[in-house]
Amino acid sequence: MDFEFNDKTKQLIERVTNFMEVHVYPNEKVYDQQVEASGDKHHHPRVLEEMKAKAKAEGLWNLFLPDNRYGAGLTNLEYAPLSEQMGRSLIGSEVFNCSAPDTGNMEILAQFGTEAQKDQWLKPLLEGEIRSCFSMTEPEVAGSDPTLLQTRAVREGDEYVIDGHKWFTSNASHPHCKIAIVMVVTDPEAPPHSRASQILVPLDTPGMTVVRPVHVFNDNGGHGHCEVRYENCRVPVSNMLGEEGDGFPIAQARLGPGRIHHCMRAVGGASRALDMMIERALTRFVHGSLLSEKGVIQEWIAKSRMEIEQARWLVLHAAWKIDKYGKKEARHEISMIKTVCANTFQTVVDRSIQVHGALGTTNDIPLARLWAYARILRLADGPDEVHNMVIARREVRRMKEKLAQPIAAPAPA
Repeated sequence: MDFEFNDKTKQLIERVTNFMEVHVYPNEKVYDQQVEASGDKHHHPRVLEEMKAKAKAEGLWNLFLPDNRYGAGLTNLEYAPLSEQMGRSLIGSEVFNCSAPDTGNMEILAQFGTEAQKDQWLKPLLEGEIRSCFSMTEPEVAGSDPTLLQTRAVREGDEYVIDGHKWFTSNASHPHCKIAIVMVVTDPEAPPHSRASQILVPLDTPGMTVVRPVHVFNDNGGHGHCEVRYENCRVPVSNMLGEEGDGFPIAQARLGPGRIHHCMRAVGGASRALDMMIERALTRFVHGSLLSEKGVIQEWIAKSRMEIEQARWLVLHAAWKIDKYGKKEARHEISMIKTVCANTFQTVVDRSIQVHGALGTTNDIPLARLWAYARILRLADGPDEVHNMVIARREVRRMKEKLAQPIAAPAPA
């Protein structure tokens, strides 16, 4: 395996890095100021659209999609370092039209959508004209076990009637969000992984109500991890994504690359936190010396660099394996990076907050928000414990199979 980036990727890394330096980092405070000035926490600031227009004009757009009919045609390994750069800012990915949950939604629309669905929803998503949400998690059942979902979709003639209760439907309160992909039970008598389907529900559909953005760490999450109710919500049968019962295979197709993207961004966020830690340590004089000269700070810096590099190379290996062998063969690596990267991200940001002192806990610098995002990542797309359980089960199965094999007699001398 060769992780050397090709010339195209190196050029894109330079272009994305420069764009972040020139446009994104300087506008983080402008973004906050425009939201605050509006008096509406769900306000979509003008500066974000200005940055998106510049990124689009420069061709730094839809870089995540490996299908060159719709995106840049990059492999996962080529996209990895670009997503890492975007992840250094919480607004970075959206600037390039590469932010969750839209990325996953666009991927499955491209893979499973009908031509009519692509025309109506995929094209405006690709253009950045609208945004989307993914509605799966439910408050009444464990989010880590989607076979327990209760939201029902019953077919009546040419319509599906949806009734249910969701939350953590992230992005649903975004003013540009127009479409939800909803995970519903269409056949409760089917085997657990064949019960569910995915249906496209426009947000203006009667019976679909965004109840509230759920506050996370005392914050509404900008555009919200929303609670949503579906009550006699009727959509055409043609809104089915794929076939009835395909909900879980489609979800797996969505979550594999989606987890990779989260992990790439986590490495970027951790890298920025480390840079901030070192910069602070080089400029803060306390108790007779700079922080950078104190052993405990040097230990944190060294550990953080090693942990980030381990996480980065594990992500690159997972990306390479998806490209070479497919998502199914890379499931083990995807589970590993999901745990490793989220925890590395949180640990490094926490150290950086400690080095910054009380300043690190404020919104004057990005660390507090990065920490909250890192902590959420340890639950999003599957909690650490589920991924660790999956990894352990595969390892145990591997050893059982090895032990069951007869030991070959040594060849005669």
